Amino acid sequence: QVQLVESGGGLVQPGGSLRLSCAASGSIFSINNMGWYRQAPGKQRELVAIITSGKSTRYSDSVKDRFTISRDSTKNTAYLQMSNLKPEDTAVYYCYSQIYVTRGALNAYWGQGTQVTVSS
Repeated sequence: QVQLVESGGGLVQPGGSLRLSCAASGSIFSINNMGWYRQAPGKQRELVAIITSGKSTRYSDSVKDRFTISRDSTKNTAYLQMSNLKPEDTAVYYCYSQIYVTRGALNAYWGQGTQVTVSS
């Protein structure tokens, strides 16, 4: 069993910052990509940022230069540092990861989601 547990969401004013964490636990052989998606009310889930096992990163155009994704492989944890937050960043943020539970068995996992609300 593998779990992804997110933390760090909340209410913040426009221009503020938040840091999300996503910790993977359970029967893990190794972790491939880790990333964050978000879903606003009435909209489809969209990719926010992703980081590979080699720490290459990719961002959506809407968050580039404001958000930074990182990971600590010793803790099986990914982070999303969000700065200069805007009301349009309001959404439920989901952690996503591709995890090898054994050599050759790659599965995709989602966290339960954490609410981020940007409002004055």
